Amino acid sequence: MKVAILGSGAAAFGLAVVLCQNSHDPVLWSPSGNGTSDLAQTARIMSEGAIEGSFPVSVAKSCTHAVKDADAVIIALPAIGHRAVIETLARDLTAGQSVIISAQSSFGALLLDRELAARDLQVPIVAWNTTLLRSRKVGGSTVRIATYRKKVDMAVLPKTLESDGTAVCEALFGDRFNLRSDLLAVTLSNVNAQSHMALCLCNFTRMELGEQWDQNIGKTEAVRRLEAALDDERMALAAAFGRVVRTLDEHRLLTHGSTSAAPIKTLGPATLETRYILEDVPFGLVTLVTLGDLSGTDMPLHKAGINIFETLYGRPLASENDLIPALGLDRLRAEELGAICQAGHAG
Repeated sequence: MKVAILGSGAAAFGLAVVLCQNSHDPVLWSPSGNGTSDLAQTARIMSEGAIEGSFPVSVAKSCTHAVKDADAVIIALPAIGHRAVIETLARDLTAGQSVIISAQSSFGALLLDRELAARDLQVPIVAWNTTLLRSRKVGGSTVRIATYRKKVDMAVLPKTLESDGTAVCEALFGDRFNLRSDLLAVTLSNVNAQSHMALCLCNFTRMELGEQWDQNIGKTEAVRRLEAALDDERMALAAAFGRVVRTLDEHRLLTHGSTSAAPIKTLGPATLETRYILEDVPFGLVTLVTLGDLSGTDMPLHKAGINIFETLYGRPLASENDLIPALGLDRLRAEELGAICQAGHAG
């Protein structure tokens, strides 16, 4: 299949490597153009770690060019860029294509569905709860893949196209997906924000001072207690919406094969300019707190995390989420959100 990957960071490069390995044809588009400048010259991605080798890829100069004649489109870039890319993509999609969001943040799939409904167009929109790979970009055309997850939760919007979306994911990446009930269940399955909050809050000065530190070592028993308490809040939120989701330990078991630390050394952020906070606070913690407000579920630790990080950074991180206001999620009733997460806007 021809697969358009919208993004040029570690997630995008890693997915391109896997697609090449699986005999598909990836083409990457960088919204800024910066992330693929080296790749445009080499036309190959070098991969280290869990997957090693050199893989041929194409680079597109525009979203329109990338999406044209593609069988599937994958959105694989930081959440801060999702709204702009989704609004651009919605103008280029045609019937018969499928979209995968890796990974969904703040119900971005709903925004794409709404934009397509305005065009009387409906395609399978697949939302993953996390990235398929844990990877890091280590050069202009090189990616280091630390982990290839055994299973990722997914849902398809609208639910009536569930079999089509599932078939595309399995054709591209094999049997690595757990189908969840709907978009809301996938959102509630994402554990990244709570894990990164606990890790970064308790190792903040290491990041600020630019130290090199191992995440496994930095995840002490105290950090794990905070993670567990945050997980309790998330599980209570899922129960309030009547959704069944995995616990943090179950997530780790499927990612690493163990409920303990990752099997290989992974360096923590050595800067405050990290997606662990700048993405996961506005698009992760804020989303869960918004859902808590809709369902009447108290989320004191999540709220505290937002407030503390905003104080540490001296900036209103919560206001940097541009998806929730665009969708008006905070004005919906819980029942309305649940319905639209299954049927979409055309339903």
